[in-house]
Amino acid sequence: MKNQQQLHDSDMERCIENCMQSSRMCLEAFHYLVREKEGSVSGRMLSLLQSCTDACTLSARFMMMESPFHHQACALSYELCGACAFECEKYQDDSLLKACAEHLRRCEETCRGMAGMIVDVSEEMKSGVNP
Repeated sequence: MKNQQQLHDSDMERCIENCMQSSRMCLEAFHYLVREKEGSVSGRMLSLLQSCTDACTLSARFMMMESPFHHQACALSYELCGACAFECEKYQDDSLLKACAEHLRRCEETCRGMAGMIVDVSEEMKSGVNP
């Protein structure tokens, strides 16, 4: 049981780190696109970057505070990281967006693992466990 918990902890630590890095990269990419590519980038791209930043930050925070809802937050991050990485990959000649896509793919993978552990938290909530 202890080895299983250590594996879970190391997976969670890796996911937290990937979420924090992806959040930072998306925020940097957002500001870069607004500054440098004004008018040539879609509102959808900017919206995805902002949404991904928010979702990754939420996932990391929920994992750090051991919220029973972190699995659901990671499911959202998984979806948004994939969509955002897909959009960033369209800019292969742009080193910042290419790096952002690489971070997002790593985060997508670790968040998928965390999301795969989704549990029904309704029973935990009924027993008085704090979110």
